[in-house]
Amino acid sequence: MSEWLKVKIAAKQQEAINIVSFKLIDLDGNALPPFTAGAHIDVEIKPGLIRQYSMCNSPSDSYYVIAVSKDDQSRGGSVAMHELAEDTLLNIGKPRNQFALIPTAKKSLLFAGGIGVTPLLSMAEQLSQNKADFSFEYCARSVAHMAFINRIPHSAYADRVSLHFDDGAFSQKLVPEKILAQPTPDTHLYVCGPSGFIEWILATARSMGWSESQLHREYFSTALVAATTDGSFEVQIASTGQVFVIEGGQSITNVLHANGVYIPTSCDQGVCGTCLTNVLEGIPDHRDVFLTEGEKASNEMLMPCCSRAKSARLVLDL
Repeated sequence: MSEWLKVKIAAKQQEAINIVSFKLIDLDGNALPPFTAGAHIDVEIKPGLIRQYSMCNSPSDSYYVIAVSKDDQSRGGSVAMHELAEDTLLNIGKPRNQFALIPTAKKSLLFAGGIGVTPLLSMAEQLSQNKADFSFEYCARSVAHMAFINRIPHSAYADRVSLHFDDGAFSQKLVPEKILAQPTPDTHLYVCGPSGFIEWILATARSMGWSESQLHREYFSTALVAATTDGSFEVQIASTGQVFVIEGGQSITNVLHANGVYIPTSCDQGVCGTCLTNVLEGIPDHRDVFLTEGEKASNEMLMPCCSRAKSARLVLDL
């Protein structure tokens, strides 16, 4: 990250079991760079450990609020974040948005699963301020696991939100078929949460006749396909002609970095989109959750942090 912003943790608050929020402010009291609903930032938790977190406050605020779910099976990011105290200084990147609201939508349907609520809270704030037509379905394991459950009832959009709990009565369970039964071209769907939750909502929408252009998703984690037993393939750099062999168990980005070819990376899981690279020749073996099915089918780009090749060689636009 070439342009880090230095911020301070002004407040740290428990929002639910294993979920804490952080209010980040400018050191001099100035407004932080503006962001749009659905945007996220890179957070350098410590040297060499960078993770992405969505803003969950209103885009009209001069500060950022992020929330982090502690996962003991994670690669260390969430655990390290939970250990940070108020007044800690952090480096963050400027906001980026790969999950933006469609400005021409006449209606928006928001679906959140667990900590996936974070970008959708920001969307709800923006849609409410714009007096837009929207509904918000929020699912969690239980009341104790639902982040921001005290904030939502007091929000300006409280009457747009339906809360659903896995351990609750059958009558309050989410039935997406009822909500998605009659798609209209000017309605857009936004979903964030665990992979299984996202695929459930998207599959239901597709079965109801929704077009891919109306479906928008953001993953925050993914179970990736293991590459340890995969065969080798070649990667050629278009600008120099250099060719590198990617062995089984190696990632494209790691091999290129070791040989002085730098591709920006962050999540190393195919989630964030930081390493998105154009493909000039060859057929990628896509293993990310960032690209849409249409983008994967075009074979014009790939996420080299996790994806591999179906062809013997990939020529990358580097």
